[in-house]
Amino acid sequence: MKNLQIHIKVSPELYLKNPDSSELGHRIIAGSIELINELGFEVFTFKKLGDKIGSPESSIYRYFESKHTLLIYLTSWFWSWVEYQLVFATANINSPIDKLEKTIKILTQPVEVDKSFSYINEVLLHKIIITESVKVYHTKDVDDENEKGYFSSYKQVVQRVSDMVLEINPTFKFPQMLISTVIEGANHQRYFAQHLPALTNVEKGKDNIIKFYTDLVFKAIK
Repeated sequence: MKNLQIHIKVSPELYLKNPDSSELGHRIIAGSIELINELGFEVFTFKKLGDKIGSPESSIYRYFESKHTLLIYLTSWFWSWVEYQLVFATANINSPIDKLEKTIKILTQPVEVDKSFSYINEVLLHKIIITESVKVYHTKDVDDENEKGYFSSYKQVVQRVSDMVLEINPTFKFPQMLISTVIEGANHQRYFAQHLPALTNVEKGKDNIIKFYTDLVFKAIK
């Protein structure tokens, strides 16, 4: 996978200038991932990001109009990358059951760095998805932003996996609810395992989160 030249598509509505088009754009994305992970989104500012990457704050505003749209960009990039992972991993799997099982594993397992994208640390980005991405959706502008397509990457992942569910059981009534619950739940469980272990059954050296959600999905759709 590391030798493939892959471009992850993000809606142009989310940026003023495509950060994937320049070395400065790459530094903005890489630095923002590191800084949001380090400080938290509330404390993160473009001024601090500019100091970190050695570029004026004004240069960042040429790419993103606000730190909110930057966070949406990061989450959109992540979910587009996840969809790429799903397509790549399941392309040669013919069995619908095996395909769904592989997909659930990808959605619930710990993220590893993908060397196809040298300027993005997917492990740190996943931590941001777990801890900060709720701030993307829980805003007063969510409906307007949804109409603009800001969340299409995430919705495409959910729809892709929902279609796999329906391929196995066409009469199942709640595919989107099930898959969005799996994704959000797995992220919560990884957070709980690190910070609130009494709320989870994660055990060191065991893939309990993967096993739990695989079991949950197949029992729900049988």
